[in-house]
Amino acid sequence: MRHNAIRDTEAKLLKEVCKDIKIEPSLIPTDADVIHGNVSENARLDISAIGIWSQYQKTFMDVRVTHPTADSHIGKTAEALYSENEREKKSKYNERVINTEKATFTPLVFSTSGGMAPECTKLNKRIAELISLKTGEAYSHVMRFIRTRLRFALLRTSLIAIRGTRGSYKSREECNLAEVSYNLIPQAVCE
Repeated sequence: MRHNAIRDTEAKLLKEVCKDIKIEPSLIPTDADVIHGNVSENARLDISAIGIWSQYQKTFMDVRVTHPTADSHIGKTAEALYSENEREKKSKYNERVINTEKATFTPLVFSTSGGMAPECTKLNKRIAELISLKTGEAYSHVMRFIRTRLRFALLRTSLIAIRGTRGSYKSREECNLAEVSYNLIPQAVCE
């Protein structure tokens, strides 16, 4: 549930600035003797997009949401936890994506408390930079919007996991990002 909410939020943000965004794209089949990591025939990653790091380069992303206060993480710092999760994702998919898909791989590791791993932070800063250039909005306003959107997605799913849903779930219509003013504080008008 948390995983899908984050995946969908990231995909919506990527649609504003990238091309050919796919959710759960299949990977090209590969030979187990050549590639280490996940070599299953029906392997999928969470998101693929063209144009995030360079104009025509394809990037695959895989989301992981980790709970930092779980019993298995007691005694680990946040940096160690993020590093371990990024390393696991990279060992599983990086070689296959680079050698078979001829693309790049970025693990998107989040914590349930709202934090992001270093590579995930870099990706979201890049998305904010591209949206800022496209819309003319200030980078800081766009970055705040992205962080808020991601944290509310985590919070919403955490609350549902704790208390459940009440009534039927209706899909809400979210506003189009092109219509959003990223500056949530109105500017003073000089007369």
